[in-house]
Amino acid sequence: MAIDPSATIHPSALVEDGAEIGPGATVGPFSVIGPKVRLGPGVVVKSHAVVTGLTEIGEGTVIFPFANIGDIPQDLKYRGEETRLIVGKRNRIREAVTMNTGTEGGGGITRVGDDCLFMTGSHVGHDVQVGNGVIVANHAAFAGHCIIGDNVVIGGLAGIHQWVRIGQGAIIGALTMVTNDVIPFGLVQGPRGVLDGLNLVGLKRRGVAREDIAALRAAFQHLAEGEGTFHERARHLAETADSAYVRQMVEFVLADTDRSFLTPKP
Repeated sequence: MAIDPSATIHPSALVEDGAEIGPGATVGPFSVIGPKVRLGPGVVVKSHAVVTGLTEIGEGTVIFPFANIGDIPQDLKYRGEETRLIVGKRNRIREAVTMNTGTEGGGGITRVGDDCLFMTGSHVGHDVQVGNGVIVANHAAFAGHCIIGDNVVIGGLAGIHQWVRIGQGAIIGALTMVTNDVIPFGLVQGPRGVLDGLNLVGLKRRGVAREDIAALRAAFQHLAEGEGTFHERARHLAETADSAYVRQMVEFVLADTDRSFLTPKP
């Protein structure tokens, strides 16, 4: 066990031999820290939380009561192989959140970026890759192998199907089930997710230039109403786009994926 002298461990907490607790970290009452866990500088684990498995928690992340971080995957194919969970810096992981380690078949690592907020009861499944600045509202869930881009917002009680990719800056409405890939900056809502436009509010809040927003709107319209298939329209945009935001959208569409896309309705 390696506990930095500046760390604070409550007497009722269980920190198992082998765990590494960084400078200024805090482990609250009745929490459990497993033997292969690494808590970075300034990490706070509040009362009654469990951090287990081969798990690394980045600097300044706060884990709230009754969260279970780093336990084994909810996958019947899992056979006890040693896999990992890596959580970045300055995340807020609220009450009863669950995050699982990866599986051998999925690459072995579940990864969460920096500056994310996971609200009460949300779930990050095995082998999921979450970007930076992601907000996941209460009781929303990522199934296994999802890829979530930077600055995505997931509404409460939303469900993201396994293997789905959600592009940077997209927003998913509450109570929405997403079964196909979502383009960057897309707006998805409805019980069975429908691509219903662009996340214009998010783009404006991040200070995206008007000309880039106008270019994205024109690109979205072309994807909805242009000639040819969805991918043919995207390839046409790839040849003509001047905006970096449009190019990012098009590259996402043309990348390899195991799923189809939610497509704009004309």
